[in-house]
Amino acid sequence: MTEFDNDEEYSEYRYDTQLLIEGENLDEDKIRDYFTENFQGNCLLAVGDDELIKIHYHTNEPWKVLEYCSTLGEIYDIVVEDMFRQSRGLKG
Repeated sequence: MTEFDNDEEYSEYRYDTQLLIEGENLDEDKIRDYFTENFQGNCLLAVGDDELIKIHYHTNEPWKVLEYCSTLGEIYDIVVEDMFRQSRGLKG
């Protein structure tokens, strides 16, 4: 069973947003707190160290996540997947 097998739990947020942030003095706790206070979504993962943080987040507004993360450092390996399309078996 994958995390997406339970459609009821994950259907509220459409986009699976993933990226890496490379910077200086990054703080995963502060980043998690910012997400919790400013974005609507679920399945937040913000892990790493003071130079590299991996973000994984389900949201309906991935552009806000990208905009915020870009203020923290260089962002790359950006993936935004439409989980609604995936659940219907569509590609792209």
